[in-house]
Amino acid sequence: MSSSPITQETTTAAVSGRDGYVDFIRAFSLLVVVAWHWVFTIIVWEDDGPHATNPIGFTTGLWLATWLLQVMPLFFYVGGFSHLKAWEKASARGERIWHFTWRRIKGLAIPGLALALTWVALGAALQGIYGWEWIGRAVTLVVSPLWFLAVYLMLIALLPVALWLHARADTVVLVVLAGAAGAVDIVRFRYDVPWLGLVNMVLVWGLCHQLGFFYERIVAARRSVDWTLLLAGLFALAGLVGSGLYPGSMVGVPGERSNMAPPTLCIIALVMFQAGVVEVVRPTLQRKLAEPRWERASATINRFSLPLFLFHSTGMAVYLAVRYLASGSNNETSDPTAGWWLTRPLAVIGPLLFTMPVIFLFGRQWIKGGRGDGEQPRANPAPAA
Repeated sequence: MSSSPITQETTTAAVSGRDGYVDFIRAFSLLVVVAWHWVFTIIVWEDDGPHATNPIGFTTGLWLATWLLQVMPLFFYVGGFSHLKAWEKASARGERIWHFTWRRIKGLAIPGLALALTWVALGAALQGIYGWEWIGRAVTLVVSPLWFLAVYLMLIALLPVALWLHARADTVVLVVLAGAAGAVDIVRFRYDVPWLGLVNMVLVWGLCHQLGFFYERIVAARRSVDWTLLLAGLFALAGLVGSGLYPGSMVGVPGERSNMAPPTLCIIALVMFQAGVVEVVRPTLQRKLAEPRWERASATINRFSLPLFLFHSTGMAVYLAVRYLASGSNNETSDPTAGWWLTRPLAVIGPLLFTMPVIFLFGRQWIKGGRGDGEQPRANPAPAA
């Protein structure tokens, strides 16, 4: 890709400490996560309270869409690049790695913990007052997106080690992480050791983040490298799923083995595929991003990234509560119908209308004053999912 004028501009921007394409990937990832939760979450009420499911398990072939729409690996990938560039700037100012790491951890942990503790306290109060036994499950669903925040904080905490390994072993780190993750899957599935999968929380997500350290090299590489990444990831993913050992969906489906909780070797293939995709489509998208309206949209979403991620499930919970009270019923479609699918484009309206005031009341302090955090290529420590 280095022969393209667009790529040359991108590389220059990345070296100078800014990369609008990374901003766009982050904004896109955030919108995909939020829209997925708002549009495709199906709440099923059982005796012990609400349970969340999605249409993947009810719709033949829909799992293929998750190969593009499961954007957590992609976000960790660009997060690795953002952290690397932010550290390079901080190091040039004389900041120590441990201070840098702790500062970024605090920036995410404080709002995340505040939200979780608020919901736990609210749930305890409601159960104490009204005796609602199901409230614990409801609170768990509302705060469940914070699992991603916990993983992201883990990756930040491991940043000193990741940077040290990158400086000394370079691409060997990726090979070792992938091999170790594969070994974990083999032992876990062959000998039925489910707890061992937790090790892959570090290995798999760590590899996605570590791959981001090579972002600039991938951008500067020839076009053939982009297609190699895309096709290698795609064929690996198809082979793993076709083996029967792994489910096809990259999001959790009730009753099936999960590729996400904990992550499996499929996620490594997925991040390769997605890293290739974002490079293959880069020339087209960068032409769009040169237009002011696209640039403004990306900048606006990134400004609101942390509060939107934190409060989108709260807004949805408030919306559902109001809807249940207004209708007198909490019944929802558990098996998606044609009518349900036709209403999906409108399903974002209610949660969005209730999320906006929640952000205004409780999340304004985490809205950025400008685009990016000023430390790296408009990278934002806030997660998008």
